[in-house]
Amino acid sequence: MRNLEISMIGVPVDLGQSRRGVDMGPSAIRYAGAVERLRTLGHHVVDEGNIAVSPVREKQCAEVGLKNLKEVTAATQELAQAVSDIVANKKFPLVLGGDHSIAIGTLAGLADHYKNLGVIWYDAHADMNTSETSPSGNIHGMPLAVSMGLGHEQLVNVHRQGAKIDPENVVIIGARSLDPGERQLIKEKGIKVFTMHEIDRYGMSAVIQQTLDHFTSRAVDGVHLSLDLDGLDPLYTPGVGTPVPGGITYRESHLALELLEDAGVITSAEFVEVNPILDKYNKTADVAVALIGSLFGEKLL
Repeated sequence: MRNLEISMIGVPVDLGQSRRGVDMGPSAIRYAGAVERLRTLGHHVVDEGNIAVSPVREKQCAEVGLKNLKEVTAATQELAQAVSDIVANKKFPLVLGGDHSIAIGTLAGLADHYKNLGVIWYDAHADMNTSETSPSGNIHGMPLAVSMGLGHEQLVNVHRQGAKIDPENVVIIGARSLDPGERQLIKEKGIKVFTMHEIDRYGMSAVIQQTLDHFTSRAVDGVHLSLDLDGLDPLYTPGVGTPVPGGITYRESHLALELLEDAGVITSAEFVEVNPILDKYNKTADVAVALIGSLFGEKLL
């Protein structure tokens, strides 16, 4: 197991969607013992605290129909700089959300340091809508498209101009709820997607091996894990804003992260969409911390 220098940063953003509470996700994950879990595993952890986020919400941008566009842009810009600084200091960035719109900032900051970054999008959703295809105007359904250079220019140009990742370097795992525009974009961009059908048919071990083989064939220079807790079945993670039944199991998720840790490929990670208001006894945050443990080398023996 690698002993890492980890910088953990919270992003209390609930502006990318419409349900209150997900801004308390970083606190819930901390309360569930994230720092202590990592230190027990031998990692050196510095909790950098939270970035400042505007409390304004539900302000529609009349021009494009995106909710809280100005505020999301500002928060992701600040996160991007923080992530870039962490990597520049040769630390592992561990980002705690907040809704999934924060990935716009995470990936923008990483783009300062990786020219051919691989991305694992562990999620029930593709998050590849734009203002033209989104049925809701919620920016948390857009970060992957934005990071590929598609969407409102204000979001696309966070931190630096243009696309931050190559669509062919993206692997989506756990998809089971896709909007029509996302399906079309996935096909156009040649994005590798493992839906629940593939996970059920081939098993998680084969899915992760194919993911690793894909990154090897693409000669990526780093791999970012963006894990939305709604990627798991809501039986295990009730405290998420957009639950979709029929998801990845608790044990399959542990196996996935254990295999990624064994491969030693993950260079940054974020865990998002924990909503304590919707949760039961902090169960979803507990799952997040348990999965963090597996990603960072926790073993039974």
